[in-house]
Amino acid sequence: MISFTSVAVVAAVAVAAPLIVGFTGLRLPAIVLEILLGIVVGPQVLGWASNDEPVQVLALIGLAFLLLLAGLEIDFDRLRGPLLRLTGLGYLLSFGLALVVGYGLRSDNLVKSPLLVAIILSATGLGIILPILKDAGETSKPFGQVIVAGASIAEVGPIILLSLFFSGHTGGIGGKLVLLIGFGVFVVAVGLAILGLERSMRVSATLVRLQDTTAEIRVRGAFLLLVLFVVLASRFGLEAILGAFLAGATLKLVDRDEEMTHAFFHAKLEAVGFGVFVPFFFVSTGIKLDVASLFHSGSAIARVPLFLGALLAVRGLPALLYRPLAERGGQVAAGGLLQATSLSIPVVAGQIGVDLGLIRPINYVALVAAGLISVIVFPLIALTLLREKSSPLPAADAMPRHA
Repeated sequence: MISFTSVAVVAAVAVAAPLIVGFTGLRLPAIVLEILLGIVVGPQVLGWASNDEPVQVLALIGLAFLLLLAGLEIDFDRLRGPLLRLTGLGYLLSFGLALVVGYGLRSDNLVKSPLLVAIILSATGLGIILPILKDAGETSKPFGQVIVAGASIAEVGPIILLSLFFSGHTGGIGGKLVLLIGFGVFVVAVGLAILGLERSMRVSATLVRLQDTTAEIRVRGAFLLLVLFVVLASRFGLEAILGAFLAGATLKLVDRDEEMTHAFFHAKLEAVGFGVFVPFFFVSTGIKLDVASLFHSGSAIARVPLFLGALLAVRGLPALLYRPLAERGGQVAAGGLLQATSLSIPVVAGQIGVDLGLIRPINYVALVAAGLISVIVFPLIALTLLREKSSPLPAADAMPRHA
């Protein structure tokens, strides 16, 4: 008989976490508290909930919705021209630094796959830093735009690399690349089909008539697109998370809503995702974490600052490339800290590494712990720096020139 006791406990944690943040004024994302409370209610502490089958199913849907919403956050209008070249160069530098760190960790027998570690360390949590930049009023400014663009690339790149090198498909890289291209062609075809349907006056009128009724036809269509892309990504031998992300990116590209006929569509998707399913993913992550293994030895605990420092170096240093666009002295440091903020990819990719035997569970826990600390500490420092009324940086023409 299937029990929903753990589902009820996880749902209670999902309600409690934001309330605690709201009542206490804690300056940290609710998802961090969800993971921490998941540890508390899980087998590690109180034993009130376990990662049973109902929780696993809801957590998988939550992960898919999280990637769908991340795809919706990509601003493709900004990812072009000089900005794309600058942020692309920044990500390539990050990935190069991450490979160096990965090979260094392998030489100390801490990891088995430098490439997987590089993918994890080169990622940025776009969904976490975007609200911070919006609250600081930076998204409309040149430096804020470059950080958002850089974070977008650092969200897309790791997902594609995970699918290319660490999917469950047994073929070589060439075969996976062919499958990836084939899946990309399918995604483009679906996008063009959606565009064609939206341009049909009859279909458009029907959608408008049904979108705010109990049919919620656009939300249902988005969920169908999400499931379709996830299933087909798996059939193509790619990671399901790539399908979920591309579902959101496709919606972002084809559903511009220039006439504002469904202005609340994205808000509805966020309500379904963040209100119901996404918390199950983060709380279940806490339930599954073997935190006790961190305290088995001093070397286990020491790995947390090691991974945290690697994350800061890999994603923080490339922010120096953005210095010409900074208007205040603290923006470059704030940008580096925000780019080093990452949790979803360490959780997802780290679990893939554990399943493939490429990351030991103790290192996975240390990686997630480092990600948790990055989400708690880095945005707080960055927000403080962004709010400082520092004197503007000297203009490029006013800088002293040396012969």
